[in-house]
Amino acid sequence: MDMLLTGGKVYQGGTFVSADVAVSDGRIVSVSPSLPRDGYSIVEVNDCWIVPGFVDVHVHLREPGFSYKETVETGTAAAAAGGYTTVCAMPNLNPVPDSAEHLREQLDIIQRDAKIWVIPYGAITVGEKGERMADLEAMAPDVAGFSDDGRGVQSDDMARTAMELAKKLERPYVAHCEVNDLLIPGGCIHAGKWAAEHGIPGISSESEWKMVERDIGLVRETGCQYHVCHISTKESVELIRQAKAEGLPVTCETGPHYLVLCDEDLQDEGRFKMNPPLRSAEDREALIAGLLDGTIDCIATDHAPHSAEEKSRGLRNSAFGIVGLETAFPVLYTRLVEPGIVPLEVILDRLCTRPREIFRLPKVTVEAGSDADLTVIDPNRSYVIRGEEFLSMGKAMPFEGWQVSAGVAATICGGELVYDARSKGGAAE
Repeated sequence: MDMLLTGGKVYQGGTFVSADVAVSDGRIVSVSPSLPRDGYSIVEVNDCWIVPGFVDVHVHLREPGFSYKETVETGTAAAAAGGYTTVCAMPNLNPVPDSAEHLREQLDIIQRDAKIWVIPYGAITVGEKGERMADLEAMAPDVAGFSDDGRGVQSDDMARTAMELAKKLERPYVAHCEVNDLLIPGGCIHAGKWAAEHGIPGISSESEWKMVERDIGLVRETGCQYHVCHISTKESVELIRQAKAEGLPVTCETGPHYLVLCDEDLQDEGRFKMNPPLRSAEDREALIAGLLDGTIDCIATDHAPHSAEEKSRGLRNSAFGIVGLETAFPVLYTRLVEPGIVPLEVILDRLCTRPREIFRLPKVTVEAGSDADLTVIDPNRSYVIRGEEFLSMGKAMPFEGWQVSAGVAATICGGELVYDARSKGGAAE
């Protein structure tokens, strides 16, 4: 449909400029201070900001195989509500997308049910078991990259071979970094002061950064494009900073929760349990520094929904994973931008620009000729985060009850209004 966004401020060149935005056939056709309304469906966005659509390179949509946790339909509805126009879906599914045949099941569901753009990952190993190489070549045309997310590839030889093949196929190797030999039975939170005081088994920082260190060494050998998932430790930040200084093709992401929380904030509830865990305040400060100096390229939610029962068993026995698509920008803006800790342009770069560059997605700007994938932000939308109001089937997250001061007003994907906060339930009519 032809659409005219009126009364907003568009984000161009790092600043906001008052302008209307005309959309036709999935593209922006004009951006101007005042455009004629004839022939357009009018979307009033008075005093809101219009920015390129957010991208999340790390989500779990749970389908096929685990539709009691989330579906492509509900997960992408939640993504749209969070301002996302593109997400990259992780492969810990059933069947695992480790061949063209298995990947096709996921692609068919995406084509049928997705409300925004979804690009899947292919698994690195068959069944994500780390034993045999998946059919990377057959999957390469349809995937964002290759990952065994949820499990680290333990074998040096397997990781090296996969990197060599990923380089040949011109796809990134996307690493969940965790050394199994450094994990202790029952580890569920950061191995720090809080864990010791409460007698809860911890997960060491070394279990993450040791694999980051190993993989960077393999990148030196192979020249593979390498992206680290959800970094949480100060050591990982420094290793990646040094790798970039060396000129290696290394990038990384962290999650909103690691930037605004630490293990001092823990409560013995499943909504605080994720992997990697919330680390120390010192780790959080290192992550913020890495965001500011460009070491950290992307902010990704690691949206990982589970059933209410699976998240109701406390820290020790709940499933790992929290949801985050519907809270990412409001939390980042309220806790980092408003206090002056991180500039808005840095947050937008890590949500809108760098993910597209790293994963070779089409460039999106708020300019004539660009794809009409847009996020409309209301900087004056004050509300309380309530999981029960989410469009995601998952409700568990550590931000329950938080007061936030900005939110997503609307999301346009492919020129279609896929989310409108003013309509009933948030879904566009």
